[in-house]
Amino acid sequence: MSAAKIRVLVVGLGNMGLSHAQSYHSNPGFEVVGLANRSEVKLPPALQSYPRFGSFEDGLARTKPDLVSINTLTDSHAEYAIRSMEAGAHVFIEKPLAATVEEAERVVTTAKRLKRKLVIGYILRHHPSWMEFIRIAREMGGPYVMRMNLNQQSHAVQWATHKRLMQSTSPVVDCGVHYVDVMCQICDAKPKQVRGMGVRLSDEVAPGMYNYGHLQVLFEDGSVGWYEAAWGPMISETAFFVKDVMTPRGCVSIVMKEGAKSADMETHTKTSTIRTHWAELDATGHYVRPDRDISMADEPGHQALCDREQAYVLKAIREDIDLTQHMADGINSLKIVLAADQSVREGRAIDL
Repeated sequence: MSAAKIRVLVVGLGNMGLSHAQSYHSNPGFEVVGLANRSEVKLPPALQSYPRFGSFEDGLARTKPDLVSINTLTDSHAEYAIRSMEAGAHVFIEKPLAATVEEAERVVTTAKRLKRKLVIGYILRHHPSWMEFIRIAREMGGPYVMRMNLNQQSHAVQWATHKRLMQSTSPVVDCGVHYVDVMCQICDAKPKQVRGMGVRLSDEVAPGMYNYGHLQVLFEDGSVGWYEAAWGPMISETAFFVKDVMTPRGCVSIVMKEGAKSADMETHTKTSTIRTHWAELDATGHYVRPDRDISMADEPGHQALCDREQAYVLKAIREDIDLTQHMADGINSLKIVLAADQSVREGRAIDL
């Protein structure tokens, strides 16, 4: 294990890029050597002293980093990741890993060939509440019915950001990889078929794109999962956050705090309460056990989760952690959501 600081170049300074940059700034294991973004961005005071670059290419050439943190739009992910690794750097890359399965496989092949660490931004894997949610679901055993969504009622700057994202990536792909990854952690069976549907609810959305999407995944053991994602000023706040798993033995649910708003980034990761319900009945037909609520009031917020995620990146590099399964999981969840996107566009179920 080397205690040397990891020199990191942060590329893309949107919401996640800025959060990750602040994680590198506050972690003594990293040294930020540059921030790259195509347009001017207002930086928080802590980041204002770092060198700024107007392009990924310039930043990579001039800083020669140990790690490149890629937080740009999805269509640039594969190119930036491969060029970074070929330049000698490890890579952290925000989800989705790439715009196509073929590109994702090329990124992973490059990481293996060059022996570079590739960590994909599945932030929920570092969230203690989500880890507990998955543990309880697995303990109950399948087959599973997994119901999940994350709809966002957005306007002003947030709607502008969503429209920019939808120039290349639909909500069901961009957000779906997180929750499909959760489904695959819960259910050990292989996914066998994906179905998707989508609706373009605004003329402001890029032609050929949709801002409401819904996918269904069928697994070989009979388990099923659905995920719904939508962005825009017309999106309902009613039942915008559903995280629920049903099994023959009962169910486990994430229960949000009343009054939570879909556009609040903290809401996207906060769990508030994990509720477990057991289905077992006694001889009189009544439940044997009462429902159990576990309060998650002390769980980490969004920035603290980014800090945990980047601490894992540091650990993976310093301790040479084997990321083979992590990378395979990244390709698998991407394959499922892209199959859902294909299903939306072709109007048919897609066999995996």
